[in-house]
Amino acid sequence: MDVRPSPIAGQWYPADAAELAAGVDRALDAAGPVASGAAVVAVVAPHAGHVYSGGVAGHAFAAVRGLAPELVAVVGPMHVPARGALLTSAHEAYATPLGPVPLDAAARAALDAALAAEGAAGLTPVRDDDEHSVEIELPFLQRALVGAWRLLPVMVRDARRPVALALGRALARALANRRALLVASTDLSHYHPQAAARRLDAELLRRLEAFDADAVLRADEEGAAEACGVGALAAVLWAARALGADRVRVLRYATSGDVTGDYRSVVGYAAAVATRP
Repeated sequence: MDVRPSPIAGQWYPADAAELAAGVDRALDAAGPVASGAAVVAVVAPHAGHVYSGGVAGHAFAAVRGLAPELVAVVGPMHVPARGALLTSAHEAYATPLGPVPLDAAARAALDAALAAEGAAGLTPVRDDDEHSVEIELPFLQRALVGAWRLLPVMVRDARRPVALALGRALARALANRRALLVASTDLSHYHPQAAARRLDAELLRRLEAFDADAVLRADEEGAAEACGVGALAAVLWAARALGADRVRVLRYATSGDVTGDYRSVVGYAAAVATRP
């Protein structure tokens, strides 16, 4: 199998499998059971190093603990310069210390075709990328989900509305007949004092709970709020809505300062879940 080697194991999360599994399980256990009373369509999770945002991520993935999807689409930003508006891995699997996560080639092709049907540029495959926004979520998925599942990774470089909307519609089309889970990977405000960060993030989370992808995008454009994965988040909201979700609930919010004790310059993190009746 052509496996993408991890560029972040040992830095963003432990390289030792036992240590990684124990840390993820502690975060899931600390979150406790998340009673949604409905079917989970998507979750929103942060993508900083586990020591900083793992506690918040635990709440997102506790909402899907014990579920058995066949396909998980993880959509996050591409933080580094890259060619293409939307990217995916050209490898057959992602490596984590907990074992390889195989990609779903059929889903990747279906999404590419669905993007073309939306009149959008297709997926640009990349090899040996350094992007962490998809990989950082995988150990949580490996510990929370049961059964065999495959990954559809998408990295958003162009967060403008036409691109995000086309991706959302295409994801809904590609996942419509699959037992699938969507994951939006994003952090919130970056490097503000704690009080300012909480004000910015509260506005973003208000628009998120309103289930309004357009308002989420406008918040970033207007400077009312920040999210480094705003295009990925909006796309997942549009996809979740098209797949029947009718509610978004924020499960947890914190900042890096709540972990480090340094509130002078923090990053915001949130966990949320989108459900359908």
